[in-house]
Amino acid sequence: MMMLLYSLGLMLALVLSAPVWGWRMLRQGRYREGLRARLGAVPARLLAFVAGRPVVWVHCVSVGETLAAVRLIAELEAALPGYAVVISTTTPTGQRVARERFGVDRVFFFPLDFAFAVRAYLRVLQPKLLVLMESELWPRVLVECERAQVPVAVVNARVSDRSLPRYMRLRMLWKPLLGKVSLLLAQSDEDVRRWRLIGAPQSVVRSTGNLKFDIRAAEETPLTRLVRQHLPDGAKVLVCGSTHEGEESLLLDCWKTLPVAERVMVLAPRHPERAGAVEQLIVERGLQAIRLTVWRMEPSPILGGAVLLVDTVGELSSLYALASVAFVGGSLIPHGGQNPLEPARLGVPVVMGGSYQNFRGMVDAMQRDHAIRMVTRESLCSTLDELMTRGDDGLGERGRLFAASMIGATERTVAALLSLMKERVR
Repeated sequence: MMMLLYSLGLMLALVLSAPVWGWRMLRQGRYREGLRARLGAVPARLLAFVAGRPVVWVHCVSVGETLAAVRLIAELEAALPGYAVVISTTTPTGQRVARERFGVDRVFFFPLDFAFAVRAYLRVLQPKLLVLMESELWPRVLVECERAQVPVAVVNARVSDRSLPRYMRLRMLWKPLLGKVSLLLAQSDEDVRRWRLIGAPQSVVRSTGNLKFDIRAAEETPLTRLVRQHLPDGAKVLVCGSTHEGEESLLLDCWKTLPVAERVMVLAPRHPERAGAVEQLIVERGLQAIRLTVWRMEPSPILGGAVLLVDTVGELSSLYALASVAFVGGSLIPHGGQNPLEPARLGVPVVMGGSYQNFRGMVDAMQRDHAIRMVTRESLCSTLDELMTRGDDGLGERGRLFAASMIGATERTVAALLSLMKERVR
């Protein structure tokens, strides 16, 4: 009865929102992308890739989860020769990054949470294991996997401060669904406590660490080398990564006041479709705005004071290598923050605001090790001024050492997944 009501509610929500989605599909191709696959039409290229081999299905959500899964997938493939590891994502941006990292043939859109769509993929793929990244739990998927006797493992699982009250209000619904999960590997001991509080069986939950600690430092890409070649001699570079609406204005206002002449800002909005609005903010302040997609077609010297606006996806991690200082976005507004380890593992001093509940365990640990500088709206400008003009007093090196000390989650996660698969074979 519960699943019937859930399916009816989901269908009603889709029907009511159909005019909005229809309009968006007409205007923006990204909303049409993958619609047939989401409705259960398994792509032919995926069938060809699997080609009768046993399958492990790894589901990511968007860009962050996809990047966190790169090493996990590589080590699963090494441990399971002869298996086909296939990858699904929810968002179009995650899909693009997954295709770049893993190839087009084995990457597809996650089906909508209807029985007919989920069953289509389970029937064709017949996975030996479904791995869900972080907290991507869909009721129908869990029910159908149980019926098909497909074990489900949730890895890198977390419960944010914002999500916990919602889970607790619906605890009576979530408890039976979490009972269908075979293994739940959490990022921290606090996440273990929260999952058990919500209703996950004590026997299936344990902490293996955060996979994002294990993301290797990005190698210098041709784009990074190209930008480096066109910077002013001795330039100080401020990379502002994954920024959200309301943060760019604060950063640009600070940027105008910095006394360093030969300085360049690399500004990467979390959502590249906002690039036009952000460019307008730059121009309004009398600063030179350089759109990356335009500049890279005909590269020219980047003058001091300019703002290089990153209007692409998947290139920020390598551009952090250019940074004298990095600001990590989603943290000066009530969003919960983005991942500070990407610049830290490169030895770049990291600055972040006080909204970081999405990465609470990580940021708290970095603060204890004095490996990150926390700022408010009021202290942002003075902190950037200090780090850009007077140096970081070892902050970047402490961040690098912190990142290096936290590795190992991937190895522990793979071992747990392989153990689960062996148990199911017995």
